[in-house]
Amino acid sequence: MENKLIHSIPPEEVLIQNESELVLKVKIVSASDYFDGHFPNFKLLSAVAQIDLLAHYAAKYFELPLSTPKIKRFKFADKILPDTSVIFKINFDSASGKVTFDISDSEKGTSYSSGTYMVELA
Repeated sequence: MENKLIHSIPPEEVLIQNESELVLKVKIVSASDYFDGHFPNFKLLSAVAQIDLLAHYAAKYFELPLSTPKIKRFKFADKILPDTSVIFKINFDSASGKVTFDISDSEKGTSYSSGTYMVELA
């Protein structure tokens, strides 16, 4: 698996990886273009950017489509600010096509967002 920059975000660190569970540590650097144009005086990682990262990692590690077509639940609990290290916990149930996730602070453990979406299975 190639590990390259996405929107100027450094490569992720894989903490756990198996057929149904993925845990990554990712630093959301202030240089990322995800912060461009979104609240110029108060930069934060938008919900769309969080979903984009989630879809990218699910596609990369679980070979899923790079989309979130059937969103069941997304909850955004707190703001992700520039230069924050986060933990992505992503679970994939291949029998149902259900993807669940939680994005939390890597130091404090507080949740930034969580949710569930469904993917089309071939």
